[in-house]
Amino acid sequence: MNEFSHINKDNQPNMVDVGNKAISKRKALAKAIVFLGSDIMSHFTNNDIITKKGPVFQTSIIAGIQAVKKTSELIPMCHPLLINGVKIEINILDKEHIVILCSVKIDGKTGVEMEALTGASVAALTIYDMCKALSQKIIIKEVKLLEKSGGKSDYKSE
Repeated sequence: MNEFSHINKDNQPNMVDVGNKAISKRKALAKAIVFLGSDIMSHFTNNDIITKKGPVFQTSIIAGIQAVKKTSELIPMCHPLLINGVKIEINILDKEHIVILCSVKIDGKTGVEMEALTGASVAALTIYDMCKALSQKIIIKEVKLLEKSGGKSDYKSE
């Protein structure tokens, strides 16, 4: 049975001490797929969807970046990190779906998987919020880690 690094010997929550770890270049890439449906996608013009709340994709990119920076405030065992860079892209997947990619980079002692996942998730939630007046059928279908590098091991999904 694997031991969880966030549980101490007394079976209590514990934030991992990364003090002795070496600083290394780390990055992570996460993806969210959102079903918008053809009704919402019909509003797509000039690389965005404009609603009464404003430009949907631009606003969700800003929200995703903010979320990356606030991940340690949202997820209790995440360390506050000095983020080197965040890139969020939103692309049309097909006539009803979009895909959000969130890439995060740091030079640090711990990974940025949770930051990338949080950024993709909050960008998707922001799209939902901004488009819900057009349709209640929006579905955030998938949020997953695509890859990470740096630290003990690298990962790339298949």
